Amino acid sequence: MTDTVLCINAGSSSLKFKVFEAATDGDLPVRLEGQLEGIGDKPHLAANDGEGRQLVDQGFTAAEIPDVGAAVPRILDWLRDHLKDALPVVVGHRVLLGGTRYAAPVMIDDEVFSYLGSIEKLAPLHMPSELSPIAAIRSLAPELPQVAVFDTSFHRGHAEAIQRLPVPDALHQEGVLRYGYHGISYEYISQKLPEVAPDIAKGKVVVAHLGSGCSLCALDNGKSVDSTMSFTALDGVPMGTRPGHLDPGAVLYLFQVKGMSPKEVEHFLYKECGLKGLSGVSNDVRELLESNAPRAKMALEYFSLNCARAVAQLATVMGGIDALVFTAGVGEHAAPVRAAIAERLAWLGLELDEAANAAHGPRIASEGSAVDCYVVPTNEELMIARHSLALVRGRA
Repeated sequence: MTDTVLCINAGSSSLKFKVFEAATDGDLPVRLEGQLEGIGDKPHLAANDGEGRQLVDQGFTAAEIPDVGAAVPRILDWLRDHLKDALPVVVGHRVLLGGTRYAAPVMIDDEVFSYLGSIEKLAPLHMPSELSPIAAIRSLAPELPQVAVFDTSFHRGHAEAIQRLPVPDALHQEGVLRYGYHGISYEYISQKLPEVAPDIAKGKVVVAHLGSGCSLCALDNGKSVDSTMSFTALDGVPMGTRPGHLDPGAVLYLFQVKGMSPKEVEHFLYKECGLKGLSGVSNDVRELLESNAPRAKMALEYFSLNCARAVAQLATVMGGIDALVFTAGVGEHAAPVRAAIAERLAWLGLELDEAANAAHGPRIASEGSAVDCYVVPTNEELMIARHSLALVRGRA
């Protein structure tokens, strides 16, 4: 019988899952992965084994799977039928926010679940859909241990001047502070760098997690000392549909002049801004790179400018920079975007090797570059699996 770890990453209309085998040598090979997407509209379950072979491709009606909570029984039933003698010993969940209480992954019990429910209002678009599968599994399989791995944990411990927002202390005590996000990804990169790039692993490194959501993190000797995201995942650099840094007066304008409701403003900021709003074409960098529309070109220019600006800001916090690392979907695959960002940082002495950048690295800096540069694929699910297995075995 083989122990496995089930990792779940839930969104508002999708539920991604990945199963890892807990090998005796400490490795965690992928047994299978898949997702149930289109929940509430046109639900569709697809999964492949660790070699990429298709295991299931099945559609459902919206009535059969109306929400994320209803997706969980379908996935658990399918996993039981497919895994048989390799059922999960623990379920690890990506949870956006650990609030002020949790600075590390934690086993989910009644107290933890209650606290996470109490801070839903700090992240209303993410937390409810992330807590829904946890609640479903607690009801369907209460004996199955569950672990919450927080996107904020890796950034806990920032200096007070970094962590604070310029608001009265009463709000700070309520939890209105700079949490930083994408921490699971940054933790993985910090553990991968000694293997991929030992010369920079203990130095001053800026990691750019550029995907649909985007942020940058300052790593000093492998530890997070600052991040571009703040109280919410709206702040920092522009993203696919989120604005990044935005004058609060612009938000007041939406309320006072445009007459928008809080829900309308929330939808606008999370779904209509960023590259989508700038370009009027798409939130997908691939489509923008292929487009001849002037606004598409401008959106990419805006993006590269603000990413380069963030690198300089984070270098200031660390008192220097030894290397820049790109990761996540855009960071790993969009060579023109990396080149545009690097070009704006030439004053730092950063210079890319064009051939290496076109081949996506891993090392893409030229031999004479004063600042090193790498492309390092992230693996958030593996990080979740490691934490979850360590906690459940520690408890055992």
